[in-house]
Amino acid sequence: MDDIAIIVEGKNDRSRLRRVLAEETPIFCTMGTPGVNQIEKLRRQVGDRQAYIFTDNDASGKRIRGMLREAFPDAEHIHTRRGYPGVEKTPEEYLIEQLEKAGLEEYIVYPAPGSAIWSKEDDF
Repeated sequence: MDDIAIIVEGKNDRSRLRRVLAEETPIFCTMGTPGVNQIEKLRRQVGDRQAYIFTDNDASGKRIRGMLREAFPDAEHIHTRRGYPGVEKTPEEYLIEQLEKAGLEEYIVYPAPGSAIWSKEDDF
């Protein structure tokens, strides 16, 4: 399970994805718009794993994707749908759908059948 790494914008995005991904899947944060040092740190953290960049579908997310595209030219890019207020507020069902589209089924922790996928805090 150590062959991929996911890069997100912030800690809330990381905790949101952590709910649908296997515990050992590494998820790293840009901590907002990354500077040169943060990009280098991410490069060291990701190492030779396949990078997946999961960002918001907004101007900031687009800018971050652009910056990371140079550092991780082989990365797969995943982003939320327009209208969702960021990865941290995206319904888990949609996150799972996007991860599946990227071919990451083996890393996904699916909710138990019949369990509610989202809670009151997910309303937006």
